[in-house]
Amino acid sequence: MVSNRTRRRVLASGGATLAALAGCLDAGSGEGDGGGAATDSAPSTTDGGAGDATGTLPLASESLVVEGSFAQLRDWVRSGGPPKDGIPSIDEPSFEPAGEVGDRIGGGDPVFSVVVDGDARAYPQSILVWHEVVNDTVGGDPIAVTYCPLTGTAIGYRRAGVEFGVSGNLLNSNLVMYDRGTDIRWPQVLGTAIEGEHEGRSLQHVPVRWTTWRRWRDAHPDGRVLTRDTGYVRDYDRDPYGTYNPRGGYYARESTLFDPQRADNRHPAKDVFHGARTPSGASAVHGRLLREQRVVSGTAGEVPVVFVHDDVLDTGHGYRLPSTDAPAPTAVDGGYRLDGETYVAGDLPLEPVPSFDAMWFAWFAFYPSTEVHA
Repeated sequence: MVSNRTRRRVLASGGATLAALAGCLDAGSGEGDGGGAATDSAPSTTDGGAGDATGTLPLASESLVVEGSFAQLRDWVRSGGPPKDGIPSIDEPSFEPAGEVGDRIGGGDPVFSVVVDGDARAYPQSILVWHEVVNDTVGGDPIAVTYCPLTGTAIGYRRAGVEFGVSGNLLNSNLVMYDRGTDIRWPQVLGTAIEGEHEGRSLQHVPVRWTTWRRWRDAHPDGRVLTRDTGYVRDYDRDPYGTYNPRGGYYARESTLFDPQRADNRHPAKDVFHGARTPSGASAVHGRLLREQRVVSGTAGEVPVVFVHDDVLDTGHGYRLPSTDAPAPTAVDGGYRLDGETYVAGDLPLEPVPSFDAMWFAWFAFYPSTEVHA
């Protein structure tokens, strides 16, 4: 449960910080023109991302590991402050060409990259921090692009015709989503239902890569970028939790706003790990180590896995190895060598495993039995 110490920390966090957080959690801003700065770019393209709110979710054939009982997880869910949909999802996203953004996004500002069937899109962190869920269709595939600022996790899930929203609740300080078809709760990190008819079933994962605007723009000059035309009035020039470039506020502090149910002090709470999970277990590598070594092998439960560093986007990828004896890719200039061929990090001929960046405290809280490389 949320301790009195946590409540005191939130209330004593300072007037400016508290006011900023209250702005983020305010459901009363209503609809408007997006609140963004005026631009001289061409009109945005609306892709009709959401579709119907009801349908059949495309669930994974194998459910991912969950540590603890579902009754226990449900008991650990706590209010994060806002009511259901108090943080509004973006259900009709609009996009503009990368070349028309100009200087509205700084080169070092974080964006989340999604590529499906050659359709490359960037979702600025400065927009998602106010909305947390974007119901979109990328490469013809309806997906939910989700982001939790408290745990630093950006993850995509297939959704068919079903919309996802923000429940207003947290589990281990992490966003708890709900689907508008069944009203079932899905903690974002787990991607697995903790209640209802889908209890124990996992959503199908879609890779979302955390990178910077400069790196993404250089890699995808013909890609498209989520605009501030969200249908809501928000100050997209202000992050209510702090700043990522340079890192400040909540993102730089060791403390969390809500205590996780499991804690580990081997690493600073906000250190970034790239983690992978399988049906039988989890494995995580420190972002610094992966950047230095480029290839890190391990096991996620019973599954042999390998992490490789994406030198273009400065992010990670996780793959399943055919066996514990199978050779891992070898880092070479220009990519990774496997079976006599050279590949870029995201195109290795191996089966991807669901993986993403996360703050250490959050990864451990959900996966205390995780294998760790640091």
